Amino acid sequence: MRDLSSINPWVWKAHPEVWLLVIAIFSLGFWAIKIIGPKVVTSGQKVVTRKQKITFIVAIILLLISADWPLHDIAEDHLYSAHMLQHLLITFVVPPLFLLSIPVWLARLLVVSDSFTARIIRKLSHPVAAGLTFNALVALTHWSGFVQFSADSGAFHYLIHLLLFTTAILMWIPVVSPIPELRLSLPGQMFYLFLMSIIPTIPAAWLTFAEGNVYRHYDDGYLMWGISVQSDQQAAGLIMKLIGGFYLWSIIVFKFYVFAREHTRNQNIRTIST
Repeated sequence: MRDLSSINPWVWKAHPEVWLLVIAIFSLGFWAIKIIGPKVVTSGQKVVTRKQKITFIVAIILLLISADWPLHDIAEDHLYSAHMLQHLLITFVVPPLFLLSIPVWLARLLVVSDSFTARIIRKLSHPVAAGLTFNALVALTHWSGFVQFSADSGAFHYLIHLLLFTTAILMWIPVVSPIPELRLSLPGQMFYLFLMSIIPTIPAAWLTFAEGNVYRHYDDGYLMWGISVQSDQQAAGLIMKLIGGFYLWSIIVFKFYVFAREHTRNQNIRTIST
């Protein structure tokens, strides 16, 4: 049991490791656009579009919100449901935004070249490899012993978040890669996202219907906002299943709309040509 007198999630805490990561990502983006871009992009072609700039900034802001105070501190010390919300942001929301913000010329420099790094990225971002790796890591992070060790070691906790973020980027490449040939077909993307929405229901159901307190770390006697440990676990399971599932299914519906529109347009072109 922790000393409750020392627990106050609203006392500001510095997270320099998060700031360094955010600054590094922003600096790399700035360097790529201002230094590399003008040397690579042909005259008359935009180095980066306004939409890509906005998407990159939104991704940076959401990454900072998800990994910094107060969400990080509430998620790490008080509410597992906040922890689940944090993980949804760093795996389902931020990674695809970063991928959407990458110009095609930059993505081709990183992935299409014949370098060792490019070959590794292509192999790890294969739908089967990326999907299995990401979901295996997500399942592992719900093991009670894993959660406790992560809570006891700040360095390990930070490393796991980096791994989740990295594997999430690889998982999203078959759907939103800047390079068309690395993306699945629209039906393939819909089926892939369907699988990504089904697999997390197992740990979500386990959390929702588990009897007793699954994670000892969150059973410290401090009831933030009066939420019991059992209710917090159930909320975490529902967030994972309902919010995460609704988010993925919203993308599936959008992909289906795009596929149906393209199919109708192609049918009309064939009709006109005949």
